[in-house]
Amino acid sequence: MAKLKEKYDVVIVGTGVAGLNCALNLPSDKSVLIICKKSPRESDSYLAQGGICRLRGEYDYEEYYNDTMRAGHYENNPAAVERMLRGSREIIDDLIACGVDFARQADGSLAYTREGGHTSARICYHEDCTGSEITSVLMRNVKGRKNVRIAPQVIMLDIIEDGENCSGLVVYDVKARKVKLVRADYTVLASGGIGGAFTNTTNFRAVSGDAVAICLKRGVRVDNINYIQVHPTALYSKRRGRRFLISESVRGEGAHLLDKNFNRFTDELQPRDVVKEAVLAQMKKDGSDFVWLDMRPVPREELESHFPQIVKRCAEEGYDCFTQPVPVAPAIHYFMGGVYSDLNGRTTLNRLYAVGETCCNGVHGKNRLASNSLLESLVFAKSAAKDIAKVYCPLTMAQLSAVKVDISEYSDYKKILEDYKKDLHGALALAEEGKDVNINYGRKGQ
Repeated sequence: MAKLKEKYDVVIVGTGVAGLNCALNLPSDKSVLIICKKSPRESDSYLAQGGICRLRGEYDYEEYYNDTMRAGHYENNPAAVERMLRGSREIIDDLIACGVDFARQADGSLAYTREGGHTSARICYHEDCTGSEITSVLMRNVKGRKNVRIAPQVIMLDIIEDGENCSGLVVYDVKARKVKLVRADYTVLASGGIGGAFTNTTNFRAVSGDAVAICLKRGVRVDNINYIQVHPTALYSKRRGRRFLISESVRGEGAHLLDKNFNRFTDELQPRDVVKEAVLAQMKKDGSDFVWLDMRPVPREELESHFPQIVKRCAEEGYDCFTQPVPVAPAIHYFMGGVYSDLNGRTTLNRLYAVGETCCNGVHGKNRLASNSLLESLVFAKSAAKDIAKVYCPLTMAQLSAVKVDISEYSDYKKILEDYKKDLHGALALAEEGKDVNINYGRKGQ
């Protein structure tokens, strides 16, 4: 593989749907580098099961808007919600044009499913692996772009900035075993959430909030760092490692939550945080580490066609979901906070953008509505790319050489990553105490 160049027009951190869609919407005459910590497939976008929301029509706008706001406890940024909803039809059209194979009705129209918090069915899907389908198709399209290079096993260690502009990244090239400087006119953080920094999570371990910790360190504004969504139904297992998510769509199609005596104890289609609290309360009452999810009310043919991966994984754990309930428990799943960004992905540092789960533009409020995550990532990543194209202005040689970086400070990259994880937990603790982490945390302040 060719060596990394010292300078690109745009560098993107992350190979999930946000990073890939940003690259696809940048001008073809711009040199683009996309880096990822491990394999490109170790992105949480690949794990998204349920689907992606689509505004069915103007008649659906008010209900969809209200569903999103209600799930977010009305802490959502209304302008961000409107941008997402209005952009949803175009995004689905983009995905179909790229080759995404969404489920269809007999007449060829899009099929829709429903999940918790939604008043009606408006979720497009591909079996129970929608994220994998979308991300794989986007990856195939990105690989066809001559101006884009994807570099796996290249780890972001820091951003390069002079207090006014971001001019690239400090990275560790695992294969070359070297710390390198990658300069860029524009830098986009699309590295996912923070779940990997916790033990009980549905996220890949590599998705551990490095971008958030780096931005705190560098005085780039971070919002709502303690807004972490816990998914109510991860498959319970005594095995170590990432928790397997059982999609909310299963409950949307009729599955029930049962207590230790196999009695229903809650409305399964409430917003996730409400269902999570009901599950935790029932576990405490039962003195159990899990509750039961009963998929038997869902027709067998629906389970086989819509949820084949879930059926398979349950079987691997020793459960036949056609004939018995399976044990589930809450697990850390999604990050609603993150690096502050506006509706075009701009952060508080010039030339630094943040999109996807890494950012916080307020679209989700305090709690994300099911199947808004892929949509949000795609809509605002496209907006960021269009904004970069609109304002594009190369850094001058003086600006590029203004920041002197001592790469010897980054020689122990593993310790740096562990320190970021500690920093993240420290900032979370401050937020839980009601303190503004941008003021009370970080070596540069805000």
